[in-house]
Amino acid sequence: MSEHKSYVLSEMTWVMAREYFKKCDVALLPIGSTEQHGPQNPLGTDHLVAYAIAKEVAKRCSVICLPPIPFGVSEHHKHFPGTIFISPSAFREYTMDVIKSLSYHGAKKIVVVNGHGGNLYSLIEVANRCRRDRIAFIVIFQWWESVRDMFPPDEMGHAGAIETSLNLFLHDHLVRMDQVVDEPVPQMRKIGFYFPIDTRDLTSSGVMGKATTASKEKGEKAYTVAVDTLCKLVNRLKEIPFDKLIEHGVKSIKFE
Repeated sequence: MSEHKSYVLSEMTWVMAREYFKKCDVALLPIGSTEQHGPQNPLGTDHLVAYAIAKEVAKRCSVICLPPIPFGVSEHHKHFPGTIFISPSAFREYTMDVIKSLSYHGAKKIVVVNGHGGNLYSLIEVANRCRRDRIAFIVIFQWWESVRDMFPPDEMGHAGAIETSLNLFLHDHLVRMDQVVDEPVPQMRKIGFYFPIDTRDLTSSGVMGKATTASKEKGEKAYTVAVDTLCKLVNRLKEIPFDKLIEHGVKSIKFE
């Protein structure tokens, strides 16, 4: 690395990138969406939060962080203006090409920092394909899972207190707390039926649950836990040979 030290790929020169890939085979790929997050949060919530967490982990763990993929599988939010939705097939192929590029340069262990739950099934398909074809070993990290115990269930919903708190901590100038609302989500009994559901079927504001209890302090605590959790994973991945991950998968990733 040169004196201008950065772990954000878009800020590096190709010479800096070459030196990095000689030394490390881990990369962070933040992915989110551009979709409604209630009347109080920015449309870019998912990719903004994922990118912020990934950049901090990159700095702490000395691994590269890619620019975020800002669009995701969000068609269920399409009735709210500003939402950009990508088909699952296009999303999978785009993400796959990014990962193939990283693999070509030597990054064989990719941590996808996923900020949007709607991307998960497509990302799992990509991860399975990458392992099967020995392209890369993909781990998908969803930050909210690491902080679930810190928030009551009614604050965990889409555009609820958990996401609003992260936004207040990371970029409060984008949050309109004067517009925040709570909107309980109808509970549907699981009796073996599944229906196509749009967000507007469940909420008129875009908020699912309680959002008015959000605070910058809650956001800081959640951010700290999410970053610490991801750092632990990344440092462990740096130690494990790629072939061992491909052959033994999750059994290879043991934490003290």
